[in-house]
Amino acid sequence: MDNSLIRLCTICARGGSKGVKGKNVRMMLGKSLIAYSIDQARASGLFDAIAVSSDSAQILEIASTCGVDHLVNRPAELATDTAAKLPVIRHCVSEVERICGQTFNTLVDLDATSPLRSIQDIHNAVSLLETSGFGNVITAMPARRSPYFNLVEVDSNNSVTLSKPSATPLVRRQDAPKCYDMNASIYVWQRDVLFGAPTLFNSDTGLYVMPEERSIDIDSELDYLFVELLMSRASKNVEPTAQEQKV
Repeated sequence: MDNSLIRLCTICARGGSKGVKGKNVRMMLGKSLIAYSIDQARASGLFDAIAVSSDSAQILEIASTCGVDHLVNRPAELATDTAAKLPVIRHCVSEVERICGQTFNTLVDLDATSPLRSIQDIHNAVSLLETSGFGNVITAMPARRSPYFNLVEVDSNNSVTLSKPSATPLVRRQDAPKCYDMNASIYVWQRDVLFGAPTLFNSDTGLYVMPEERSIDIDSELDYLFVELLMSRASKNVEPTAQEQKV
């Protein structure tokens, strides 16, 4: 990993949430959910600056208390239910660069609702980008279901078909091509790719695979309960059971 590179970590968290109301500021084991990602970014020792982008004064106040370097007010048009994430991250990076008067080589976004990632996961994802020549890196876990084997679609005639039929019928899931489920935990970019590529997926996109027990993204109350359980057990140095690892 090149220690001469200038790195920025962004954490983007809006105030509204449909699945879990107020999830970014909700307390989990005595700490606001967003604080976990902020603390992980700082503990990694990788970043020259850490920024939080939000349309919520409460979120920005918590971020300030946690000691982030830059608070970025997100415009209303980037805080709607339909707003894409890439423009939000670009806005945050642009604002920090304007304030700092410098540009960053490596941009890392940590999702505020994925607190189970490890510090080593952050290091590994950044190292993969900086040592491989990838333009950007996304994180994922091995998928439990496969579009080649047990994911189906229903067409306009109500016919059920595999989402991705293979040329040769498969009798076991293990024979299907490996598939991965994006966990939205860590995104890493070279600066020119973040601002120049139109989509997240490009010909030079790399994949960093994380285990399922560190990949839960909180989108529902059930997700919240699972994450809280796993974090509670981890704080007591209790290994997850086999069933809990399949959450």
